[in-house]
Amino acid sequence: MGMNMTEKILARHAGLSHVEPGQLITCQLDMVLANDITAPPSIKEFERIGRPVFDNEKIALVPDHFQPAKDIKAAGLGKIVRDFAKKHKIKNYFEIGRVGIEHVILPEFGLVGPGMLTIGADSHTCTYGALNGFSTGVGTTDLAVGMATGRAWFKVPETIEVHLTGEKPADVNGKDVILTLIGMIGVDGALYKSLEFTGEGVAALTMTDRLTIANMAIEAGAKNGIFPFDEKTKEYVEGRVKGAYEPVASDADAKYCRTVEIDLSSLRPVVAFPHLPGNTKRVMDIAEPIKIDQVVIGSCTNGRLEDLEISAGLLKGHEVHPDVRCIVIPGSQAVYQEAMHLGYIDVFIDAGCAVAAPTCGPCLGGYMGILTADERCVSTTNRNFRGRMGHVDSEVYLAGPHVAAASAILGRIAAPEEVK
Repeated sequence: MGMNMTEKILARHAGLSHVEPGQLITCQLDMVLANDITAPPSIKEFERIGRPVFDNEKIALVPDHFQPAKDIKAAGLGKIVRDFAKKHKIKNYFEIGRVGIEHVILPEFGLVGPGMLTIGADSHTCTYGALNGFSTGVGTTDLAVGMATGRAWFKVPETIEVHLTGEKPADVNGKDVILTLIGMIGVDGALYKSLEFTGEGVAALTMTDRLTIANMAIEAGAKNGIFPFDEKTKEYVEGRVKGAYEPVASDADAKYCRTVEIDLSSLRPVVAFPHLPGNTKRVMDIAEPIKIDQVVIGSCTNGRLEDLEISAGLLKGHEVHPDVRCIVIPGSQAVYQEAMHLGYIDVFIDAGCAVAAPTCGPCLGGYMGILTADERCVSTTNRNFRGRMGHVDSEVYLAGPHVAAASAILGRIAAPEEVK
């Protein structure tokens, strides 16, 4: 029996010729990641182990959630990470001014790539499957052991094939694809399974689309999401990933527990209603206008240059609705700088948007856009659980950059074609 992409990466890193779903294995790690929220408790566990880090070039520490420090407690968390990085000479520590959102900058800097195995103490570590790697989130203890030994244990997941055909319309992006999928299978539809994206439709997706889709695999309960290596992947990683990398491809007789078919050409802009990412509706099917108070454009899901390009394209020549606050958060310093050079930042400011330094900020209810009771926000972030962005009686509607920008202009949830 052949193996799929996830199984091949796990087998290779476990030193085995073959693995099967349900098998327990121990793997060598290529990258171990933590941020300013998850690193401090992992560092505490690491110190109890009493040994040095396994490799100071294979650990990435990214203080992105509450940094620049939102309060005294956040400053203390940042100091714990900073001191640990200095003590152990962590090469990939990203200080304020050089930092970006972790799942944006690791691909940017070539720290993750094809065939690599990455763990991170953040559930959206699954982002890097867009680059044909296996990546997944872990807890405090597993991360501490990973930093000390360079190893982690896994149960080989079953795999769902997501077969893509057709080409997406111009007003549809990766966020619409993944929200549509989650709406089809549910937030537990891929529980501890791999989501493997296949088919001719993959070629129609940009790398930004793929990073967005893989990022939200966890919102369907998946262990990871993964894409095949193709010319777009090669173009993205060459010049970024240092050293050799080994792409993987599924065997012709690879086994899947289920196949889900999606015709990209049939998709339309969607939103996920409160309070689950799977509560999706096409914008065109919303019967009554839904007035909003805030729009957030950014995050590890949609904070890349292409996302800002889409948003700026709609906002150019328009103003944010007087009843709406629009907050734009570039995903990295590089994205911010390039957006300035291309004139996107001018567009945002001219339209009446607030442009912030790269941070996770409001996504997890941290700062930079917290909601009070009865407020509604259209957000390009990845979760809309009750109280996720502030008060338990606030509401978050998940959307891609097309819908977010259109909604900011019209003051209600809107499709991009409504903007004249």
